[in-house]
Amino acid sequence: MNLKIIAVGTVKEKYIKVGIDEYKKRIRGYGSLEVIEVKEESFKEPLSSKELEQVMEKEGKRILEQVPQRSFVIALDRLGESLGSIELAQKFQDIALQGTNQVVFIIGGALGLWREVLNRSDLVVSFSKMTFPHQLIRLILTEQIYRALTIIRGEKYHK
Repeated sequence: MNLKIIAVGTVKEKYIKVGIDEYKKRIRGYGSLEVIEVKEESFKEPLSSKELEQVMEKEGKRILEQVPQRSFVIALDRLGESLGSIELAQKFQDIALQGTNQVVFIIGGALGLWREVLNRSDLVVSFSKMTFPHQLIRLILTEQIYRALTIIRGEKYHK
């Protein structure tokens, strides 16, 4: 399975980079994982609703430019559906059975995802009702991808 993470912004903290790199290395035994970073818009708060929409639209257009046409898109958003690790693994299997071998995960910036990105998504998932830094979510996502792949193969990593 070909996996892609499209994320707004860059990872700055070394410990997060190390963790992401470790899981990317582990995932290589199951398929490919590509991480694409798109530019994060700078802004000064407070933002009017129009300014908020403009920032989210600019980031959203950059994201959508990176989404392959025939891919299954999973956006991460706090208002999305909650999935367990086993359910994510099952989702991967269902996607593969539908004949799709490209899964794209999208992580928005500080303001969230533009509505058009959410509209393009085939599934919107929430990791928690809590708010996390998008850099940390990238680490958590790579770990969950790895976990789902080990579940599919029946390996001992998931307990």
